[in-house]
Amino acid sequence: MVRPILLALFMMTSCKSDKKYHVSNETVQIESSRVKEILDFQNELNKSFKDPKTSPLPDKYRKDFEGLDFFGPDTTYMVQARFERTPDAVPFLLDTTTDEKTEEVLYGIAHFELNGKRHELEIYQTPELLTQEKYKDYLFLPFLDETNGNETYGGGRYIDLTIPKGNAILIDFNKAYNPYCVYNKKYSCPLVPRQNYLRTPVRAGVKDFLKL
Repeated sequence: MVRPILLALFMMTSCKSDKKYHVSNETVQIESSRVKEILDFQNELNKSFKDPKTSPLPDKYRKDFEGLDFFGPDTTYMVQARFERTPDAVPFLLDTTTDEKTEEVLYGIAHFELNGKRHELEIYQTPELLTQEKYKDYLFLPFLDETNGNETYGGGRYIDLTIPKGNAILIDFNKAYNPYCVYNKKYSCPLVPRQNYLRTPVRAGVKDFLKL
């Protein structure tokens, strides 16, 4: 009687393991798809920096440009945030790296967890861009974090977002990029508001640009 019971237990364990394997395989496929999306973003950004028509780099840097320095893809920095809209917000002027100011509107606030801590970030809409069809759904997320001035640019980084349909918004910090004024002082770049400082290191996206 012992052998049949052990055999039955073995078969039950095998079935359970097989089921776990299929779940794990699906998870691996999702993970691979997300990593590919991150790598595609990095490749497209590098292409735009190599193209003289779209690159912010001066000729002296672009001619020897091989690629930006990125953190490795990390899907833990893809966060699904609760999105709190702020329909009554009024436009305000945001300081930039030059004497210019840019008009922004607080479109909503993202609430999320990252690195075991709760955070919130303000997300903005730029009224001037609404006149262009391709920017009608565009949202602007500037942020600071604890890597600034060390691994990343001291003035913070940006993420481009799209207006979500519901009350959740996906923020992929792997798609964080530097303001163009990091590469060329002719650009005027919005300064990141202090309320968008994340008290955690965000080791995802573009690293600082080292001029050789």
